[in-house]
Amino acid sequence: QVSLVESGGGPVQTGDSLRLSCVASGGAASDYSLGWFRQAPGKTREFVAAIRWSGRTTYWTEYGNSVKGRFKISGDNAKTASYLQMDSLNPEDTAVYYCAASSLWTGAVRPSQYLHWGQGTQVTVSS
Repeated sequence: QVSLVESGGGPVQTGDSLRLSCVASGGAASDYSLGWFRQAPGKTREFVAAIRWSGRTTYWTEYGNSVKGRFKISGDNAKTASYLQMDSLNPEDTAVYYCAASSLWTGAVRPSQYLHWGQGTQVTVSS
């Protein structure tokens, strides 16, 4: 059992950067794949990035096609948090961003594969 809380969202301009944080409590983040999803109003939830650790070693990472080369997922040394560094933001990145935890070791890229979710943090990119 793990609880997740996102933070770091806010209003930015096209080309700006943000770093989102996902803090895990009630369980070790290393016991899960931690994913980031986003959802804009009226749209389906979209996979952004995910990471899984084996001890302190990164076991697996994956990125959605729309963010490859612009976003990077990472974690702290204690594996109690994950971070999503977002660069070169554009208005299409505007969404609520959610952190989620999956029991899968690899390949967790669909919302149905994640059992635990944070409350979301709003990212708004203006042109």
